[in-house]
Amino acid sequence: MLRIENLAKRYDTTRADAFAVRDVSIEVAEGEFFTLLGPSGCGKTTTLRSVAGLEMPDAGEIAIAGQTVFSAARGIVVPVARRDIAMVFQSYAIWPHMTVAENVRFPLEAMGVRGAEAVKRVAHALEMVGLAAFRDRPAPLLSGGQQQRVALARAVVKQAKILLLDEPLSNLDARLREQMRVELRDLQRRIGTTAIYVTHDQEEAMALSDRVAVMRDGVVVELAPPRDLYLQPRSIFAARFVGQADLFPCTVILRQDDLVRLRTPLGDLSSKRPVPIEGGPLSLLIRPEHVAFAAPDATGLNILEGTIRRVIFSGRLVEYGVDLVGGATLRVQGTSATLRDEGEVARLYLPPERCVIVQGSPDSDA
Repeated sequence: MLRIENLAKRYDTTRADAFAVRDVSIEVAEGEFFTLLGPSGCGKTTTLRSVAGLEMPDAGEIAIAGQTVFSAARGIVVPVARRDIAMVFQSYAIWPHMTVAENVRFPLEAMGVRGAEAVKRVAHALEMVGLAAFRDRPAPLLSGGQQQRVALARAVVKQAKILLLDEPLSNLDARLREQMRVELRDLQRRIGTTAIYVTHDQEEAMALSDRVAVMRDGVVVELAPPRDLYLQPRSIFAARFVGQADLFPCTVILRQDDLVRLRTPLGDLSSKRPVPIEGGPLSLLIRPEHVAFAAPDATGLNILEGTIRRVIFSGRLVEYGVDLVGGATLRVQGTSATLRDEGEVARLYLPPERCVIVQGSPDSDA
Protein backbone atom coordinates (compact mmCIF):
# COMPACT_ATOMS: atom_id res chain seq x y z
CA MET A 1 0.00 0.00 0.00
CA LEU A 2 2.91 2.35 0.71
CA ARG A 3 6.41 2.17 -0.75
CA ILE A 4 9.17 4.60 0.23
CA GLU A 5 12.55 4.26 -1.46
CA ASN A 6 15.76 6.09 -0.54
CA LEU A 7 13.91 9.11 0.87
CA ALA A 8 16.10 12.08 1.83
CA LYS A 9 15.25 15.53 3.14
CA ARG A 10 17.61 18.27 4.30
CA TYR A 11 16.48 21.55 5.85
CA ASP A 12 19.93 23.06 6.45
CA THR A 13 21.44 23.36 2.97
CA THR A 14 24.65 24.93 4.29
CA ARG A 15 25.84 21.59 5.70
CA ALA A 16 26.24 18.50 3.57
CA ASP A 17 25.53 16.13 6.47
CA ALA A 18 22.51 17.97 7.95
CA PHE A 19 19.83 15.47 6.92
CA ALA A 20 16.42 15.37 8.59
CA VAL A 21 15.76 12.10 6.74
CA ARG A 22 18.45 10.04 5.03
CA ASP A 23 18.07 6.99 2.78
CA VAL A 24 14.78 5.81 4.32
CA SER A 25 13.21 2.81 2.55
CA ILE A 26 9.99 1.26 3.86
CA GLU A 27 7.20 -0.94 2.49
CA VAL A 28 3.83 -1.08 4.30
CA ALA A 29 1.26 -3.75 3.47
CA GLU A 30 -2.43 -3.12 2.93
CA GLY A 31 -4.31 -3.05 6.24
CA GLU A 32 -1.12 -2.83 8.31
CA PHE A 33 -0.72 -0.59 11.36
CA PHE A 34 2.84 0.69 10.90
CA THR A 35 4.57 2.99 13.40
CA LEU A 36 7.54 5.32 13.08
CA LEU A 37 9.07 5.50 16.56
CA GLY A 38 11.93 7.62 17.81
CA PRO A 39 13.05 10.64 19.84
CA SER A 40 12.34 14.24 18.86
CA GLY A 41 14.26 15.26 15.76
CA CYS A 42 14.80 11.71 14.47
CA GLY A 43 12.94 12.31 11.18
CA LYS A 44 9.70 10.44 11.81
CA THR A 45 7.37 13.43 11.29
CA THR A 46 9.34 14.59 8.25
CA THR A 47 8.87 11.12 6.75
CA LEU A 48 5.11 11.23 7.45
CA ARG A 49 4.74 14.75 6.05
CA SER A 50 6.64 13.70 2.93
CA VAL A 51 4.12 10.89 2.37
CA ALA A 52 1.29 13.39 2.84
CA GLY A 53 2.85 15.86 0.40
CA LEU A 54 3.36 18.53 3.07
CA GLU A 55 7.14 18.35 2.67
CA MET A 56 9.15 18.27 -0.56
CA PRO A 57 11.90 15.64 -0.22
CA ASP A 58 15.30 16.16 -1.87
CA ALA A 59 15.60 12.58 -3.11
CA GLY A 60 13.79 9.27 -3.31
CA GLU A 61 10.39 7.96 -4.36
CA ILE A 62 7.02 7.50 -2.69
CA ALA A 63 4.20 5.34 -4.09
CA ILE A 64 0.68 4.89 -2.66
CA ALA A 65 -1.34 1.87 -3.82
CA GLY A 66 0.98 1.48 -6.79
CA GLN A 67 0.76 5.13 -7.90
CA THR A 68 3.96 7.15 -7.68
CA VAL A 69 3.14 10.39 -5.84
CA PHE A 70 6.72 11.63 -5.59
CA SER A 71 9.89 10.93 -7.53
CA ALA A 72 12.87 13.25 -7.40
CA ALA A 73 14.54 11.49 -10.32
CA ARG A 74 11.46 11.65 -12.58
CA GLY A 75 10.17 15.02 -11.40
CA ILE A 76 6.84 13.66 -10.13
CA VAL A 77 5.07 15.62 -7.39
CA VAL A 78 1.39 14.79 -6.85
CA PRO A 79 -0.39 17.54 -4.86
CA VAL A 80 -1.72 16.80 -1.37
CA ALA A 81 -5.36 16.93 -2.50
CA ARG A 82 -4.76 14.21 -5.11
CA ARG A 83 -3.04 11.76 -2.75
CA ASP A 84 -5.39 9.13 -1.38
CA ILE A 85 -4.60 9.89 2.27
CA ALA A 86 -6.30 11.22 5.39
CA MET A 87 -4.35 12.79 8.24
CA VAL A 88 -4.86 13.29 11.99
CA PHE A 89 -2.57 15.85 13.59
CA GLN A 90 -1.25 16.29 17.12
CA SER A 91 -3.50 19.34 17.46
CA TYR A 92 -7.01 18.23 16.60
CA ALA A 93 -7.64 21.22 14.26
CA ILE A 94 -11.36 21.18 15.05
CA TRP A 95 -13.32 24.12 13.60
CA PRO A 96 -14.81 25.88 16.69
CA HIS A 97 -17.68 27.53 14.77
CA MET A 98 -18.98 24.17 13.48
CA THR A 99 -20.93 21.34 15.04
CA VAL A 100 -19.53 17.83 15.26
CA ALA A 101 -21.31 16.73 12.08
CA GLU A 102 -20.22 19.86 10.19
CA ASN A 103 -16.60 19.23 11.17
CA VAL A 104 -16.79 15.66 9.91
CA ARG A 105 -18.58 16.67 6.68
CA PHE A 106 -16.00 19.36 5.82
CA PRO A 107 -13.55 17.11 3.89
CA LEU A 108 -16.44 15.61 1.91
CA GLU A 109 -17.45 19.07 0.70
CA ALA A 110 -13.89 19.64 -0.49
CA MET A 111 -14.13 16.32 -2.36
CA GLY A 112 -17.46 17.27 -3.94
CA VAL A 113 -19.45 14.66 -1.98
CA ARG A 114 -22.80 16.16 -0.97
CA GLY A 115 -26.42 15.29 -0.37
CA ALA A 116 -27.59 11.90 0.82
CA GLU A 117 -24.18 10.29 0.27
CA ALA A 118 -22.50 12.85 2.53
CA VAL A 119 -25.18 12.42 5.23
CA LYS A 120 -24.75 8.64 5.13
CA ARG A 121 -20.95 8.77 5.33
CA VAL A 122 -20.95 11.31 8.17
CA ALA A 123 -23.44 9.21 10.16
CA HIS A 124 -21.35 6.07 9.59
CA ALA A 125 -18.09 7.80 10.63
CA LEU A 126 -19.66 9.20 13.81
CA GLU A 127 -21.08 5.78 14.62
CA MET A 128 -17.62 4.25 14.18
CA VAL A 129 -16.08 6.59 16.78
CA GLY A 130 -19.03 6.52 19.19
CA LEU A 131 -20.19 10.10 18.62
CA ALA A 132 -23.52 9.57 16.85
CA ALA A 133 -25.39 11.19 19.76
CA PHE A 134 -23.15 14.28 19.59
CA ARG A 135 -23.61 15.14 15.90
CA ASP A 136 -25.32 18.51 16.60
CA ARG A 137 -23.12 19.55 19.54
CA PRO A 138 -20.89 22.62 19.01
CA ALA A 139 -17.26 21.54 18.81
CA PRO A 140 -16.02 23.82 21.68
CA LEU A 141 -18.29 21.94 24.12
CA LEU A 142 -16.47 18.64 23.59
CA SER A 143 -13.87 17.12 25.90
CA GLY A 144 -10.33 16.45 24.67
CA GLY A 145 -11.08 12.79 24.02
CA GLN A 146 -14.27 13.67 22.12
CA GLN A 147 -12.40 16.21 19.99
CA GLN A 148 -9.86 13.52 19.17
CA ARG A 149 -12.70 11.25 18.05
CA VAL A 150 -14.04 14.02 15.81
CA ALA A 151 -10.60 14.32 14.22
CA LEU A 152 -10.57 10.55 13.65
CA ALA A 153 -14.10 10.59 12.20
CA ARG A 154 -13.12 13.42 9.85
CA ALA A 155 -10.23 11.28 8.61
CA VAL A 156 -12.31 8.09 8.37
CA VAL A 157 -15.11 9.76 6.41
CA LYS A 158 -12.79 10.28 3.44
CA GLN A 159 -12.41 6.51 3.04
CA ALA A 160 -8.79 7.09 2.03
CA LYS A 161 -6.40 4.23 1.36
CA ILE A 162 -3.90 5.43 3.98
CA LEU A 163 -4.51 7.04 7.36
CA LEU A 164 -1.59 9.15 8.62
CA LEU A 165 -1.46 9.93 12.35
CA ASP A 166 1.09 12.36 13.78
CA GLU A 167 1.26 11.85 17.58
CA PRO A 168 -2.55 12.16 17.85
CA LEU A 169 -2.74 11.10 21.52
CA SER A 170 0.06 13.20 22.99
CA ASN A 171 -2.26 15.98 24.24
CA LEU A 172 -4.44 13.60 26.26
CA ASP A 173 -3.98 12.66 29.91
CA ALA A 174 -2.52 9.25 30.72
CA ARG A 175 -5.79 7.42 31.39
CA LEU A 176 -7.56 8.80 28.33
CA ARG A 177 -4.49 8.13 26.19
CA GLU A 178 -4.58 4.47 27.21
CA GLN A 179 -8.30 4.25 26.45
CA MET A 180 -7.85 5.91 23.05
CA ARG A 181 -5.08 3.47 22.12
CA VAL A 182 -7.54 0.61 22.39
CA GLU A 183 -10.26 2.50 20.52
CA LEU A 184 -7.87 3.59 17.75
CA ARG A 185 -6.56 0.07 17.18
CA ASP A 186 -10.09 -1.38 17.17
CA LEU A 187 -11.23 1.32 14.73
CA GLN A 188 -8.33 0.66 12.35
CA ARG A 189 -9.09 -3.05 12.35
CA ARG A 190 -12.82 -2.50 11.74
CA ILE A 191 -12.36 -0.22 8.75
CA GLY A 192 -9.36 -2.18 7.45
CA THR A 193 -7.40 0.91 6.42
CA THR A 194 -3.61 1.12 6.31
CA ALA A 195 -2.31 3.30 9.16
CA ILE A 196 1.04 5.07 9.43
CA TYR A 197 1.52 6.30 12.98
CA VAL A 198 4.18 8.61 14.43
CA THR A 199 5.06 8.61 18.13
CA HIS A 200 7.93 8.95 20.60
CA ASP A 201 6.04 6.79 23.14
CA GLN A 202 7.35 3.21 23.01
CA GLU A 203 4.39 1.78 24.95
CA GLU A 204 2.04 3.34 22.42
CA ALA A 205 4.04 1.86 19.56
CA MET A 206 4.07 -1.60 21.19
CA ALA A 207 0.31 -1.58 21.88
CA LEU A 208 -0.84 -0.36 18.48
CA SER A 209 1.48 -1.66 15.82
CA ASP A 210 1.88 -4.62 13.53
CA ARG A 211 5.43 -3.41 12.84
CA VAL A 212 7.61 -0.64 14.23
CA ALA A 213 10.44 1.27 12.55
CA VAL A 214 12.81 2.78 15.12
CA MET A 215 14.39 5.97 13.76
CA ARG A 216 17.42 7.91 14.86
CA ASP A 217 19.22 10.85 13.23
CA GLY A 218 17.10 10.54 10.10
CA VAL A 219 17.62 6.83 9.46
CA VAL A 220 15.74 3.64 10.29
CA VAL A 221 17.97 1.71 12.70
CA GLU A 222 15.63 -1.23 13.23
CA LEU A 223 12.34 -2.49 11.82
CA ALA A 224 10.42 -5.41 13.33
CA PRO A 225 7.13 -6.51 14.91
CA PRO A 226 6.78 -5.15 18.48
CA ARG A 227 7.45 -8.50 20.16
CA ASP A 228 10.68 -9.08 18.22
CA LEU A 229 11.80 -5.50 18.71
CA TYR A 230 11.35 -5.74 22.48
CA LEU A 231 12.47 -9.30 23.17
CA GLN A 232 15.29 -9.55 20.60
CA PRO A 233 16.53 -6.07 19.56
CA ARG A 234 19.49 -6.03 17.19
CA SER A 235 20.97 -2.68 18.25
CA ILE A 236 21.99 -1.01 21.50
CA PHE A 237 19.93 2.07 20.61
CA ALA A 238 16.71 0.09 20.06
CA ALA A 239 17.32 -1.96 23.23
CA ARG A 240 17.54 1.23 25.30
CA PHE A 241 14.81 3.19 23.54
CA VAL A 242 12.18 0.45 23.58
CA GLY A 243 11.61 -0.23 27.28
CA GLN A 244 13.95 -0.36 30.25
CA ALA A 245 17.25 -2.14 29.71
CA ASP A 246 20.31 -3.07 31.74
CA LEU A 247 23.27 -3.74 29.43
CA PHE A 248 26.57 -5.37 30.38
CA PRO A 249 29.62 -6.24 28.27
CA CYS A 250 29.92 -9.96 27.63
CA THR A 251 32.06 -12.50 25.80
CA VAL A 252 31.16 -15.98 24.65
CA ILE A 253 33.23 -18.60 26.50
CA LEU A 254 31.33 -21.80 25.64
CA ARG A 255 28.61 -23.08 23.31
CA GLN A 256 26.89 -26.28 24.33
CA ASP A 257 23.68 -27.58 22.73
CA ASP A 258 21.16 -24.74 22.99
CA LEU A 259 23.09 -22.87 25.71
CA VAL A 260 25.67 -20.11 25.30
CA ARG A 261 27.93 -19.47 28.28
CA LEU A 262 28.82 -15.82 28.77
CA ARG A 263 31.43 -14.03 30.88
CA THR A 264 29.90 -10.83 32.28
CA PRO A 265 30.41 -8.35 35.17
CA LEU A 266 27.59 -10.24 36.92
CA GLY A 267 29.54 -13.49 36.73
CA ASP A 268 29.35 -16.33 34.22
CA LEU A 269 25.80 -16.66 32.89
CA SER A 270 23.96 -18.89 30.43
CA SER A 271 21.77 -17.70 27.56
CA LYS A 272 19.42 -19.51 25.20
CA ARG A 273 19.33 -16.60 22.76
CA PRO A 274 21.21 -16.46 19.43
CA VAL A 275 24.61 -14.80 19.18
CA PRO A 276 24.82 -12.03 16.53
CA ILE A 277 26.80 -13.11 13.48
CA GLU A 278 28.79 -9.90 13.04
CA GLY A 279 32.13 -9.47 14.78
CA GLY A 280 32.95 -6.89 17.41
CA PRO A 281 31.88 -6.38 21.03
CA LEU A 282 28.75 -7.96 22.48
CA SER A 283 26.38 -6.87 25.24
CA LEU A 284 24.06 -8.80 27.53
CA LEU A 285 20.57 -7.21 27.65
CA ILE A 286 18.39 -7.83 30.71
CA ARG A 287 14.92 -6.30 31.07
CA PRO A 288 14.08 -5.55 34.76
CA GLU A 289 10.72 -7.34 34.55
CA HIS A 290 12.43 -10.53 33.34
CA VAL A 291 14.47 -10.91 36.54
CA ALA A 292 12.81 -13.03 39.24
CA PHE A 293 13.38 -13.22 42.98
CA ALA A 294 14.46 -16.79 43.81
CA ALA A 295 14.13 -18.81 46.98
CA PRO A 296 16.83 -18.12 49.62
CA ASP A 297 18.39 -21.57 49.07
CA ALA A 298 18.08 -21.55 45.25
CA THR A 299 21.05 -22.84 43.26
CA GLY A 300 21.75 -23.62 39.62
CA LEU A 301 22.08 -21.64 36.39
CA ASN A 302 21.96 -17.85 36.54
CA ILE A 303 21.39 -17.51 40.29
CA LEU A 304 22.83 -14.26 41.69
CA GLU A 305 22.99 -12.90 45.23
CA GLY A 306 22.79 -9.29 46.35
CA THR A 307 21.26 -6.70 48.65
CA ILE A 308 18.29 -4.45 47.86
CA ARG A 309 19.57 -0.86 48.04
CA ARG A 310 16.69 1.01 46.42
CA VAL A 311 12.92 0.56 46.29
CA ILE A 312 10.76 2.70 43.96
CA PHE A 313 7.04 2.15 44.57
CA SER A 314 4.75 3.43 41.79
CA GLY A 315 1.53 1.64 42.68
CA ARG A 316 1.01 -1.28 40.31
CA LEU A 317 4.76 -1.78 39.80
CA VAL A 318 7.74 -1.74 42.15
CA GLU A 319 11.34 -1.36 40.98
CA TYR A 320 14.25 -2.62 43.09
CA GLY A 321 17.90 -1.72 42.69
CA VAL A 322 19.93 -4.74 43.79
CA ASP A 323 23.67 -4.46 44.50
CA LEU A 324 25.13 -7.83 43.55
CA VAL A 325 28.04 -9.65 45.12
CA GLY A 326 30.92 -8.57 42.91
CA GLY A 327 29.91 -4.92 42.60
CA ALA A 328 27.41 -4.76 39.74
CA THR A 329 23.87 -3.38 40.16
CA LEU A 330 20.79 -4.89 38.57
CA ARG A 331 17.24 -3.59 38.39
CA VAL A 332 14.33 -5.91 39.20
CA GLN A 333 10.72 -5.00 38.49
CA GLY A 334 7.73 -6.71 40.05
CA THR A 335 4.14 -6.01 41.05
CA SER A 336 2.95 -4.58 44.35
CA ALA A 337 1.38 -7.93 45.24
CA THR A 338 4.67 -8.76 46.99
CA LEU A 339 6.79 -6.04 48.59
CA ARG A 340 10.41 -6.19 49.70
CA ASP A 341 12.44 -3.78 51.83
CA GLU A 342 15.69 -1.90 51.45
CA GLY A 343 18.57 -3.78 53.05
CA GLU A 344 16.99 -7.15 52.39
CA VAL A 345 19.32 -9.88 51.09
CA ALA A 346 17.93 -11.38 47.88
CA ARG A 347 18.73 -14.12 45.42
CA LEU A 348 17.88 -13.44 41.80
CA TYR A 349 17.17 -15.73 38.86
CA LEU A 350 17.89 -14.69 35.27
CA PRO A 351 15.99 -17.01 32.88
CA PRO A 352 18.44 -18.07 30.10
CA GLU A 353 15.75 -17.51 27.45
CA ARG A 354 15.54 -13.86 28.55
CA CYS A 355 19.30 -13.20 28.54
CA VAL A 356 19.55 -11.45 25.16
CA ILE A 357 22.85 -10.97 23.35
CA VAL A 358 23.08 -7.69 21.40
CA GLN A 359 25.73 -6.52 18.96
CA GLY A 360 27.74 -3.57 20.33
CA SER A 361 29.18 -2.21 23.53
CA PRO A 362 27.06 -0.86 26.44
CA ASP A 363 29.18 2.32 26.23
CA SER A 364 27.85 2.84 22.69
CA ASP A 365 24.35 3.95 21.69
CA ALA A 366 24.60 2.73 18.13
